[in-house]
Amino acid sequence: MLPRILRLSLVLLFILPFGCAKKAEEKPFTFGLLLVGPYNDRGWSQAHYDAGLYVERKLPGVKMIYLDKVNPADRPGLTLPQLVDDLASKGVRLIIANSDDMKDGVREAAKQHPEITFIHVSGDDVITGRAPANLGNIMGRMEYGKMMAGFVAALTTKTGKIGYLGPLINEETRRLAASAYLGASYAWQKIRKKPLKELKFKVSWIGFWFNIPGVTADPTQVANRFYDGGFDVVISGIDTTEAVVVATQKRKAGREVWAIPYDYKGACEGADEVCLGVPYFNWGPAYLAKVKAVKDGNWKQGWEWNGPDWNDINNEDTSAVGFFNGPAISNEVAEELAGFVTGLATGEINVFQGPIFYQDGSPFLLAGETATDEKIWYMSQLLQGMEGASSPK
Repeated sequence: MLPRILRLSLVLLFILPFGCAKKAEEKPFTFGLLLVGPYNDRGWSQAHYDAGLYVERKLPGVKMIYLDKVNPADRPGLTLPQLVDDLASKGVRLIIANSDDMKDGVREAAKQHPEITFIHVSGDDVITGRAPANLGNIMGRMEYGKMMAGFVAALTTKTGKIGYLGPLINEETRRLAASAYLGASYAWQKIRKKPLKELKFKVSWIGFWFNIPGVTADPTQVANRFYDGGFDVVISGIDTTEAVVVATQKRKAGREVWAIPYDYKGACEGADEVCLGVPYFNWGPAYLAKVKAVKDGNWKQGWEWNGPDWNDINNEDTSAVGFFNGPAISNEVAEELAGFVTGLATGEINVFQGPIFYQDGSPFLLAGETATDEKIWYMSQLLQGMEGASSPK
């Protein structure tokens, strides 16, 4: 029989490795999330924050660390690589940067931290070849959501005047505003049977994704100018909810006006009388796939432009883009919208078919031509029929 001390030593030899392995397995996989605005803005940033919570729910042992208000006004003098250094010190293995404005900073940070995987939302560095090997891009095909927003706006307006509250001007925001216009044009001509010249579609830009006092135009004032100028539907392209707030105020004053907010599924809450619906991003499925891939060691660099799940555009587990019908949408418009969505899903309806011209009269699409992804992504102007600046200059 073995001496007691020897028996104890052998037992410890078997127990300790298993105990250490269990402890290592319990160490959470941590990912970082950089948000351009407040995590609870009821818009763009909250949609991303909620997606991070979705990942935590779906993957036990995964933890999110987020930093919000990552923009020059809220964090003056602090660079994105500096924020990444802080996240790296906390052991993150994946960092998601959620704004087009972060393109240069996230590229620089990725080069400095090859041990971390980076995802930049809405960028194109993978396409252009500027991305280091540890940086990928994802974006949702919100163009479909904006088409739906424009479609609903055109079927609802009684004045024939639709306002578009835009953020800053770049390729992304031009193509989204243009998508709303094309959806409105389709409804105006095909459903209401009215000549396009009788539809007014105006874009007013504030200069950033949300209000920065002293830097941007005040979105509340811009929305007021729309409504006071006879525009009875305002489609929002900014990250926050000023359009529905102002519309609610006008409605309480006896005005028959409506609004369509943006980004976040819950943006209609508290605006039942005016909210026609909201095109929104659902980042959860894409985030979940990226976290799992990095965690399992099989992530591959790529550029993704994820569309709706046409079987159910509001499925939180499968659809990257959805449209929530608001309380103020009429039954008739909701029914027409359902038909429009079906047409988009089957390909029977494609609003990006020529002839379509840019504002300066040059062709965007020739007669019979269908837009490629590249042509839509790199839209260089607003379209003929849209009022508003195509360039910040």
